[in-house]
Amino acid sequence: MSTEDEVRNASNQFYAALNKMVNGSSQSLSDIWSHSSVVTTMHPIGGRQVGWKDVWATWDQTAQVASEGHVELQDQFIRVVGDMAYEIGVENAGFRIAGQKVTDQVRVTNIYQKEGGTWKIVHHHSDLSPAMVEVLNKLQNV
Repeated sequence: MSTEDEVRNASNQFYAALNKMVNGSSQSLSDIWSHSSVVTTMHPIGGRQVGWKDVWATWDQTAQVASEGHVELQDQFIRVVGDMAYEIGVENAGFRIAGQKVTDQVRVTNIYQKEGGTWKIVHHHSDLSPAMVEVLNKLQNV
């Protein structure tokens, strides 16, 4: 298997886990993510998380209120440089947050690092999603 195919496989695992998360189960994300203190996310609702503890908390909290979801990566482009790789693409997502339907399309960048012979995700960044922010603001004002 080529190195690019290994990264593509890690990406497939990440998106399979992400699909489980938007249907209420976050545990699979723990398997594909590095648990390093330097992992980072910038989610479509804004903000930035640094370190596995904070990154994990956002995935787990989202899973607790997410249902009926699907996330698909399109227009994938992968570049590998040594033990690091990045992918860019477009995520098409639709799911419910606390019962409120949200759909959006956002650009995304994911960074992977090889750890102990396995590719792990170390960074996930997507565009800000006004639709998701609006739903979360409505929920906070209830």
